[in-house]
Amino acid sequence: MAQKPINEIAVLIENAKTGSQTAFTALLDIYWTEVYHFILKRTENETDAEDITIETFAKAFDKLSQYKTEFAFNTWLIAIAKNVHIDLIRKRKSNDMVNLNENEEYLFDTLADEDTLEDQLIYEQNLATLKLCIKQLKPHYQQIIQLRYFQERSYNEIAEIINEPLNNVKIKILRAKKLLTELIKKQNEQL
Repeated sequence: MAQKPINEIAVLIENAKTGSQTAFTALLDIYWTEVYHFILKRTENETDAEDITIETFAKAFDKLSQYKTEFAFNTWLIAIAKNVHIDLIRKRKSNDMVNLNENEEYLFDTLADEDTLEDQLIYEQNLATLKLCIKQLKPHYQQIIQLRYFQERSYNEIAEIINEPLNNVKIKILRAKKLLTELIKKQNEQL
């Protein structure tokens, strides 16, 4: 998509700050490819690049009020994308390593060959909580979560299945993830 003049971008940003979904979608349409390709070069993994890009836009839209107009919007998005990528790397490293003492680190196999009874109960409880939260979403968000995370469909496959443009799928996934996260937090607070 061709870059819009700076004043049109500024209007879109201001409209997005007031909660305009049309403005959010327009900004996503304009900047998705740039952010995605930037992250794809860093990760060399399409799935990670898609997930990081989605998380980037989710964080950007959540913190849009903090955007400073002296910086180009795409520069701000790229900075967020870099931080999301760094967070992902740190998270993966912390999941893969267990510090057994001050001097030695050993690789920890995160997937045990045989789960204990306690592990299985925790897994089943978490899965039950997740399913309960998913059922509280609107049907179209339930469908998109099911397709993306349980059937592991690509964004393009989902767009074909639900017969919607790719960018709409991306926005729906953003919204569904955010809503699901809020529901899970509420559920966990009740426990």
